[in-house]
Amino acid sequence: MLIAWAVTSGGGGGGGRDDAKPGGSDPVESITPGPGSSGPAISQQPGGRDESDDEGGTGGSGGSGESPGGASDGASTGGTGTGTGDPSGAAAGAGADGSGGGGSAGQQVPAGSPLPECKPAAVQLSLRTKVSYSPDDKPKFELIAKNTSSSTCKADFGPKSAVLTVTEAGGEDDDPIWSSKDCPAAAGPLFLKVPAGATVIHTVDWNRTLSAPGCVTPPAGKAGPGTYLLEAKAPGEPVQRASFVLAKD
Repeated sequence: MLIAWAVTSGGGGGGGRDDAKPGGSDPVESITPGPGSSGPAISQQPGGRDESDDEGGTGGSGGSGESPGGASDGASTGGTGTGTGDPSGAAAGAGADGSGGGGSAGQQVPAGSPLPECKPAAVQLSLRTKVSYSPDDKPKFELIAKNTSSSTCKADFGPKSAVLTVTEAGGEDDDPIWSSKDCPAAAGPLFLKVPAGATVIHTVDWNRTLSAPGCVTPPAGKAGPGTYLLEAKAPGEPVQRASFVLAKD
C-alpha cells in the first residue's frame, strides 16, 4: 500500500509540472502571429494619411480651380462689355451730320462794302443737294464757299453770278428746264461775307416750276418724277455738278 501511494503521488507531481510547461509555452506561441497583425496595422496608417491628403488636395485644387474659373469668367464678361460699349457707334452718326455741317449761312453785305471781293484762287466752291425728294418736298440747292485765304472777303452769290441750272437726265435735249438767271426776282448781285478760313452756305429753293431765258413765258406745268442733273457755274470756278431724284407719288 505504501508503494502504491508513493507511485500515485509522484505521478500527480509530474502532471502538475507538465501543466505548467504547456502554460508557459502558450504565450510564446501567441506571440508568433503578432507580426502578422502588425503588418495590416502599418498598411492602414499610410492608407489613412493618403486618404486625408487626397481629400485635402482635392479640396485645395477644387478651390483654386474654381477661383481662377470665376475670375476668368468675370474678366471675359468685362472684356465683352467693354467691347460692346466699344466706342464703336458714336464714330458713323457724326459723319452723316457732318455732311450738312461745317458751315453757316453767309452774312449779306452791301455791294459797296469795303471788303474786297474774293478771288477765285482763294475760294473753293462746291454744290450739295439731297439724293431724293418726295412729291411734297421743295428741292434745296446749297452753294458752299470755303475761304482758304487768311483775309476776309465777300463773294457774289447772285442768280446771274453763281448760276444754278436743272436739266432732266436722259431728256431729248440738254437744255435746262430751269435756270437761276432766266428770270430772277432780284437780278442784282448778292454779296456774302466769307471770313478767313471759314465756310458759308447759300441755299436756293426751287419750287419745281420751269423757266425760260429772258423771262419768256415758260412751258406750263412743273417738273415731274425722274432724275435730274444740277450744275453750278461761277466766274473763275470749275463747274460743280450733282444729281437728284423727284420721287413718284
